[in-house]
Amino acid sequence: MQQAASELPRGVNAQVSPEGRLEVLSQDEVDRLRAASESHMYERLWRCAFAVLNSGAAIDDGRRLLEQAEGFDIRVLQRERGIKLELTNAPPAAFVDGEMIRGIREHLFAVLRDIVYVSTEIEQSGHYDLEDSAGITNAVFHILRNAQVLRPLKHPDLVVCWGGHAISGEEYDYSKLVGYELGLRGLQICTGCGPGAMKGPMKGATIAHAKQRTYHGRYVGVSEPGIIAAEAPNPIVNDLVIMPDIEKRLEAFVRIGHGIIVFPGGVGTTEELLYLLGILLHPDNRDMPFPLVLTGPASSAGYFDRIDRFIASTLGPEACRRYRVIIDDPAAVAREMNRGMDAVREWRRNHQDAYYFNWKLRVEHGLQQPFAPTHENMRALAIHRDQPPHELAAHLRRAFSGIVAGNVKEDGIRAIEEHGHFEIHGDADVMDLLDELLASFAAENRMKLPGTEYVPCYHIVRGG
Repeated sequence: MQQAASELPRGVNAQVSPEGRLEVLSQDEVDRLRAASESHMYERLWRCAFAVLNSGAAIDDGRRLLEQAEGFDIRVLQRERGIKLELTNAPPAAFVDGEMIRGIREHLFAVLRDIVYVSTEIEQSGHYDLEDSAGITNAVFHILRNAQVLRPLKHPDLVVCWGGHAISGEEYDYSKLVGYELGLRGLQICTGCGPGAMKGPMKGATIAHAKQRTYHGRYVGVSEPGIIAAEAPNPIVNDLVIMPDIEKRLEAFVRIGHGIIVFPGGVGTTEELLYLLGILLHPDNRDMPFPLVLTGPASSAGYFDRIDRFIASTLGPEACRRYRVIIDDPAAVAREMNRGMDAVREWRRNHQDAYYFNWKLRVEHGLQQPFAPTHENMRALAIHRDQPPHELAAHLRRAFSGIVAGNVKEDGIRAIEEHGHFEIHGDADVMDLLDELLASFAAENRMKLPGTEYVPCYHIVRGG
């Protein structure tokens, strides 16, 4: 690869060729990629590209990160052998001695690949009915297949790890130990691709894979344009995919993952857990094995006790039976996941379902439709007990999604500044439980990175 780079006051100018992504292209594909840098896709490409070039930045405020992008530009250039990306004022940390770090270069072209594919093949082609549940799942499948994330002829081995970006050093070290134990057993890792509990399991697994001579270990990162600026991909991710929105990101996790581990986190982690419980509590999924473990070091026992009590008090004992809480025992977590892989493999084989994509999992249409966290939509959430538990879980998940937006997403932060706090209405006893849980997250600094003051973006309204 030939790359010209010169350091400027704000950053680096460079022309970058693909490696591992988009190397062999038809003329039509080159034309479409070039058009991407001059169309409505440009802003999405610009935002996501700047985020991946800032891998490792200690910032979780999407707007504040993008405010640093003054002068940054990205263009697609046509060359006789394909394309190059022309970068202006790119972050210097993405380069070593004038050469872009290879992992960041892979992430950069993964962003281009996914944004162009989603826009041209999913949103504009008319091939997918994105108002229909089956059509949405089909779109998720094709985005993942285009990203080459789906691996046929492999037994179930992909463990999704959820957890917060703003966790303690002890919790981060524990997540590495769990990843290490998973890697020793030949299991692969998928996370939301950011820092904290999304990076720790991957880091631990890389050491274990090296010890076991497990070559080509998989470290899958799944993100979306709204969150990537606040949670830039960590450098270990070697399979990055950008889904179009948070709902398709969540569906991607549960379709490709064979089991899920939940580490300590804040509202984003709770949103993910409620999303999964909303699926597993659906009667159609009652008999499907889906190993789910909540785990952390001894110091996190109180955190998981509060999560467990919140779930038991709102969704009932059946929800609690869908997961295990294992405290301060990384090897036990890995053994539980390994046993779960056997159960998943047996069930998929008996029901003739693919190992690489969980087609038979029922995901309700309400969980698939993008939720816009506007003030009106947040006020309208139906958080009451007079509904099946899986539907209450879905409404609670949307409440947490809105708080995530108000905490870290550019649009959400701006909406709070313009219109004040989100109002979350619901049954008084459920609101008491929600308020108590959120207050504990804030007290434990789980809402923002350490050293960053947290100002609540929500107001709890009991009744109404």
